[in-house]
Amino acid sequence: MKALVAVKRVVDYNVKVRAKADGSDVDIANVKMSMNPFDEIAVEEAVRLKEAGKVSEIVAVSLGVKGCEETLRTALAMGADRAVHVETDAPLEPLAVAKLLKAVVEREAPQLVIVGKQAIDDDANQTGQMLAALLGWPQGTFASKVEAADGALLVTREIDGGLETVELKLPALVTTDLRLNEPRFIKLPNIMAAKKKPLDKLSVEELGVDIAPRLTVLKVAEPAARKAGVKVANAAELVAKLKNEAKVL
Repeated sequence: MKALVAVKRVVDYNVKVRAKADGSDVDIANVKMSMNPFDEIAVEEAVRLKEAGKVSEIVAVSLGVKGCEETLRTALAMGADRAVHVETDAPLEPLAVAKLLKAVVEREAPQLVIVGKQAIDDDANQTGQMLAALLGWPQGTFASKVEAADGALLVTREIDGGLETVELKLPALVTTDLRLNEPRFIKLPNIMAAKKKPLDKLSVEELGVDIAPRLTVLKVAEPAARKAGVKVANAAELVAKLKNEAKVL
């Protein structure tokens, strides 16, 4: 079984994100970038399936600027066999990403696609579902456990009421949740070996996909500073403040 894993280059989760002075976008100048944490989990799950003998080849895919090559090299160091970079400087909305990934899937013909459930930059949680719909494939979203069976996958999903297990006939798509696994630490020899693994380049024009934006960003602003709390002397004062000031009682 061949697996394709999509990875996104985002602002590192340890970095405090700031908006540009003109409110047009997020400021990423001279900011540390890294692989989206949910996509790290996706790569790790694909590698574990390969180690279990269920997956024969792992192809990592990233869409975006030249810096995405670094993200793909990280995926290769984690255990992916080869990478595909669809290079573009244009901003990509979830629908455009799903269309581009669909075109890559049609070229690569994998039996399994694994993506993070969402990216920590826009938190859209849309790409996986859109891609499954465009492909006409079954999907297992918010996966906390994946088991490969004969020609199918058993996916345990995180839902509001607890857990749900679904069976997906291959080919299928899975989006990963935090509790699925813990990505491995990458060793130096693997980083060096990743530099020799193949990384193919594609353009949006080659794939014949319309990535024109459908949304208009009006303004990007940082959230308002949280107000300091106050101490109360007793429960009666707390109730009074909740009733008269907060008006929640």
